[in-house]
Amino acid sequence: MCQPDVVSSEPSTPPVCVLGLGLIGGSLLRAAVATGRQAFGWNRSSQAVEGAVADGFDASTDLTATLRRAAENDALVVIAVPMPAVDGILAAIAEHAPDVTLTDVVSVKAQVAAAVAAHGLSRRFVGGHPMAGTAESGWTAGDADLFRDAVWVVTVDDGTDPEAWRQVAELALDCGSVVVPAESREHDAAVARISHLPHVLAEALALSGAEGGDLALGLAAGSFRDGTRVAATAPALVDAMCEGNAVALLDVLDETLRVLSAAREQLAAGSTSELTRAGHAARQRYEQRRRDPITGTQPGDEGWIETFREAGRKGRVWAR
Repeated sequence: MCQPDVVSSEPSTPPVCVLGLGLIGGSLLRAAVATGRQAFGWNRSSQAVEGAVADGFDASTDLTATLRRAAENDALVVIAVPMPAVDGILAAIAEHAPDVTLTDVVSVKAQVAAAVAAHGLSRRFVGGHPMAGTAESGWTAGDADLFRDAVWVVTVDDGTDPEAWRQVAELALDCGSVVVPAESREHDAAVARISHLPHVLAEALALSGAEGGDLALGLAAGSFRDGTRVAATAPALVDAMCEGNAVALLDVLDETLRVLSAAREQLAAGSTSELTRAGHAARQRYEQRRRDPITGTQPGDEGWIETFREAGRKGRVWAR
């Protein structure tokens, strides 16, 4: 099987097995191959597999065979299916490849970690979430450069195996990402604010624009386009993200509704200055953020998990 766009003739270890070849999984397969790693994938849809094979990648619709191959080659297995499909994939892994190092790229982490534990697979599991994507989906939407300069969260939950953590983090680094460690529940609370809430607001803004009819949509320009970009995402994918993180999302949605209610009261009184100045300052804080490296501690050192958690809370990144 041809391995296109390889920049090194000697593949890195371990091999990478990607389960699910949509936008994220397909991009990951491409990116892993481009680093020189041996990589292969699986997808339930024959159309995605046919597309991958036609593009020169190693892919199959046979999940059992793919997992047995992963076990035989001590591959790093990456779960890249939507949350509703995760349980079935874990059941197959538990049956055919229970000892592999395992990670995922699902947008919620606590629910995945709980499912992994329910299948007895926690020993070599480390959660992951690349903060990258587009509104497109499927194999054809994939891009080997999707993860370049993106943050890739690698979880540091209690009992995390340091060697497994390093393998997952090094895959993220190889794909061009920056690695931020975080505990699963803290990750979920954070992404409710900066990923899942924006999806809800984008859907609401798209509805508001459409309610204005053709004139409003005909006048829409950059702010509407940018604000509604993620509303172009397939609804089922948005449902999986939001419903999978419902508790954290409900909290931040309530908080945002209070902000909007206060803004309405301020506007009715003749001023929006409180909202606009606070929002401007918040945006400036985002633009001025720094990515300081984690120093002095490596995976496996005494107290490394709590040290990495605290570093992640400050937005610090891990490098080799």
